[in-house]
Amino acid sequence: MHKIVISDTSCFIVLGKINQLGLLQKLYGRILTTNEIAEEFGEQLPEWVDVLSLKDKSKQQLLELYVDRGESSAMALAIELEADLIILDDHKARVVARKLDLNVTGTLGVLISAKKQGFFKSIKPFLRDLKKTNFRITEDLEKEALKQAGEL
Repeated sequence: MHKIVISDTSCFIVLGKINQLGLLQKLYGRILTTNEIAEEFGEQLPEWVDVLSLKDKSKQQLLELYVDRGESSAMALAIELEADLIILDDHKARVVARKLDLNVTGTLGVLISAKKQGFFKSIKPFLRDLKKTNFRITEDLEKEALKQAGEL
């Protein structure tokens, strides 16, 4: 289990839409996020999500030149806390995070990890549910996720 896991808004929203938000707690225990992300989410986050403020906003301000406010706050928090994992879905944000040497996954990665840890037998039903939301998933990305999950 990861020690420090930070999530951006999209993972909370998407997993909430497919009734799998609790999967984050099952996989990682406590999840950290920022005030900006909690604001973007717009609903009460579960009690196992800790909402933190950055001690130094300068990194966030710099990152906002490249990505949105929520993503920049998540990355700044990940740097500040030396996080083990950051969950980001936005491609551009993931590229920036990797350049910062952050360990990145996304909502699909969360589902793949959950399957590999035996929480369910297949990610296919969840991929079907994701497609019914506004979550963008290309055919190639879906095939790659199924391959990583050992289902292709």
